[in-house]
Amino acid sequence: FRFKDSLAEDVRRADLVISHAGAGSCLETLEEGKPLVVVINEKLMDNHQLELAKRLHKGGHVFCCNCSTLVETLQSMDLSTLKPFSPGQPEKFALFLDNVFGFQ
Repeated sequence: FRFKDSLAEDVRRADLVISHAGAGSCLETLEEGKPLVVVINEKLMDNHQLELAKRLHKGGHVFCCNCSTLVETLQSMDLSTLKPFSPGQPEKFALFLDNVFGFQ
């Protein structure tokens, strides 16, 4: 398909997700508990995706590669080494702001 409103159902059914390192794609996949291979687009200006991919890789949550190393990564990866990703808790930040500004 060329465009789809949501990939949520596809992610739920997947055994493995291969994605770019967009924050939405990565977090949606990890929050579903699916193994993720992040392929970095090295041609992006400022390569902001690289920072997220490196951080998730350092935490042991994803495998990270570029287009030229994707096949090698798929052949050598061990999915059992991936660590579960704990989703953020935005409500804590909201409570902090409420306290700072005196909201009840």
